[in-house]
Amino acid sequence: MLTHPTRPEHVLFTAADLEPPAAGLPPAARGHADALRRVLDWARTYLTEPHPELGRDGPVCPFVGASLRDGRFHLALRPGRPADRGEVAEAVAVYRDWFLRLAAPGAPRAQFTTVLIVFPDLPTAEAPGLIDRTQLELKGEFVEAGLMLGQFHDLPPDQPGLWNPEFRPLRSPLPMLVIRHMVSTDLPFLLDDPRHRAAYRRLFGGREPDPRRRVPS
Repeated sequence: MLTHPTRPEHVLFTAADLEPPAAGLPPAARGHADALRRVLDWARTYLTEPHPELGRDGPVCPFVGASLRDGRFHLALRPGRPADRGEVAEAVAVYRDWFLRLAAPGAPRAQFTTVLIVFPDLPTAEAPGLIDRTQLELKGEFVEAGLMLGQFHDLPPDQPGLWNPEFRPLRSPLPMLVIRHMVSTDLPFLLDDPRHRAAYRRLFGGREPDPRRRVPS
């Protein structure tokens, strides 16, 4: 468990912190321990496994297995019902800045660090307006910083899979926004905006990714 160096109300949990009985959780988090475990179980049983509708071999997310093994898979809790996208963006900003301190660009295995900001009290019906729209509004500044911001919820988000346009890979049990480093295979997610493509070229020198390349474990 990590506590923010200047904002102690912000905490990051790893899988080890959530093992029952999780007596070491802060009091404010104990009421949401089951919600965090649901997300952890989803990561272990969905993100790290193949899926018949995915359209390619391998797990749904090739990075999560290594992230879990490295202890770099962090869950953050944002309890309460955000009033608007501004409150969602404020929560994201804290963890974005902290993420860059935890996993500085270029640091060994930094690409396996991820932060999942879970909104356990946000009704799923409100997720498109608060989660999807906030992700869209913040995507540009994240890409400029060499980061990706992903949106997940149970409706699910409308973004299709790369290999099967009928598959919706971003379904999750609870609404969340996820921070990670950009990797070379993210180019397909950046093609719609020339500014995003330019940021990608600055970071990777214009290299085209090989979709068959295995992610190092």
